[in-house]
Amino acid sequence: MTQLETPQDLRPLTALRFGAAVWVALFAFWPDLDVSWMPNLVAKGYLGVALFFVLSGFILSHVYLAAHGEKRFSYGSFLWARIARVYPLHIATLIGVGVLALGALAAGMDVNGNILSWQALPANILMVHAWGFAPVAGWNHPSWSISAEWFAYLSFPVFAFVAWKLRERPFAAVIGAVAFLVALYAVFEMLAGFPLTRATILWGALRIVPCFALGCALYLVHRKMTLPRPGVIAGGMAIIIAVAASLQAPDALIVPLCGGLILALASLSNAKAGWLASRPAVYLGEISYSVYMVVVPWKLLAVNAASKLTGGGDKLQLFVWLAVILTLPVVAAISYHLVEFPARRALRDLARRRAERAKARTGDPQLA
Repeated sequence: MTQLETPQDLRPLTALRFGAAVWVALFAFWPDLDVSWMPNLVAKGYLGVALFFVLSGFILSHVYLAAHGEKRFSYGSFLWARIARVYPLHIATLIGVGVLALGALAAGMDVNGNILSWQALPANILMVHAWGFAPVAGWNHPSWSISAEWFAYLSFPVFAFVAWKLRERPFAAVIGAVAFLVALYAVFEMLAGFPLTRATILWGALRIVPCFALGCALYLVHRKMTLPRPGVIAGGMAIIIAVAASLQAPDALIVPLCGGLILALASLSNAKAGWLASRPAVYLGEISYSVYMVVVPWKLLAVNAASKLTGGGDKLQLFVWLAVILTLPVVAAISYHLVEFPARRALRDLARRRAERAKARTGDPQLA
């Protein structure tokens, strides 16, 4: 399948984003449940971020790689589109966490001192807090991954240059990307004493690099071929990932398996994707960024409120905990419609109007 034949609307991958966000959310909320154990599958929930990173490299290559290789790529327009996508909600949730933390302090509640770290605030505002510039993990902690994404966005021309050079050797690109990932994971853990897949503030920018590179390489395979029976392969990959995570397999194995799932779902046409291409599944995928970004503010608000109302102390009973979890997508939908979507549309409209004014001044249709 060539680039021109590839459908732009990869609905199964949009739906997959929600699954990744739920995996992360379960990992974040499980310690609030009144149980003394954590399923291994949930304990590997931090790998939902790696799934996002691989998917990001795949999707951005899907949208921009050919334009970059054919010298039709506008770096400024690309970065503006990325800012419109992630920055408004990042700032909104940062402010939200600050307001909630100040309110909790005013009410006499205990709040982790790092949450309101004024030393970490400038790096958070500039989205460089996962580059080693933030002294502590403050404010809306999950936004470290948005900082890592920003690093990948800024360096996308490098990824695209390498991918375009390897476009006729997609399997070599994938083998190289997997080898790089495995080697980097091993060397980092040997030097740092902890897995790169658990890095956030200090090494988050490095954490995205092998995953993003793998996503770019997998896209090269996708643009060359369509997998046979992709639905069967995707289902099998999902089962293998769940089993591998449940058996506490190495992260260096599970992350490439997540890449295989992405490749299979990308080969699945919307017409044959069933519920993965349905309007509800796609909508949940569209709000997945909001799901991920409101985890901490919703955790601060809902878990504390539920504990006070039920008198259950620091842990929640199962049904109360489930109510908190099931309400998370509702809160995310509100943030999506009130902040994420309108802000993104406004920023993109602003760029379009500026381009139209430039076109009117110069009469150059290429600026439109």
